[in-house]
This record gives sequence, structure tokens and C-alpha cells, in this order.
Amino acid sequence: MTRLASVVLALAVCLFAPTFAIAQSGMGYFAEGVRSLDKNFDAADKNHDGLLSKQEAQDAHLDLISKNFDAIDVQHRGLVSKQDVHAFIGRSLGHSAPATSAPDKP
Repeated sequence: MTRLASVVLALAVCLFAPTFAIAQSGMGYFAEGVRSLDKNFDAADKNHDGLLSKQEAQDAHLDLISKNFDAIDVQHRGLVSKQDVHAFIGRSLGHSAPATSAPDKP
């Protein structure tokens, strides 16, 4: 397993471990973790443009995003969206990006 995959897996276990006990079906725990990450992303997005810089992610202690920023920012624009983060998680887990309940802002 690559180092990045190991880091993502370890982070996923830490983020989602509390929800394992309450999840009653399939990937409920994973969806809850993504919702939590989305909520923290929104809180870190101070100007509400739907994008985070690496500094904003660091300031908000969003370690998954700040430590993997360059891998998430595949367009090399210096900013990432929730959709970019979801795609990164999906790539890291070997899946398509996780679905969310609400669309990202453009």
C-alpha cells in the first residue's frame, strides 16, 4: 500500500470510527464522515466562494486537505472545492467520488 493510501486509510478510520457503532447500513458511516468534512470545509470557507486555499485549510486544521493539497488540486489553481476533495477521497479509496446531499457551488 502506498504511503498516501495508508495516510488516507488511517485518517478515514480516525474520522469515521465513532460512527461505526451507529451505522446501520452499508456506507452510512462513510457518508456521515463526508458530511462532517463538508461542514468543516464550509466553516473554513470564510468568503463563502466554495473554495479553500492551502492556508485556509491549515488555519482550520483540515489536515486531510492541507497535507494532501497538491494531490487534491489537480487543476493547479491554488484552490480546492468540496468536489475536488471528494474526488481525491474517491481516487485514494479506488472509487468514484462520494455523493453528497447538496451540489457544490460553482
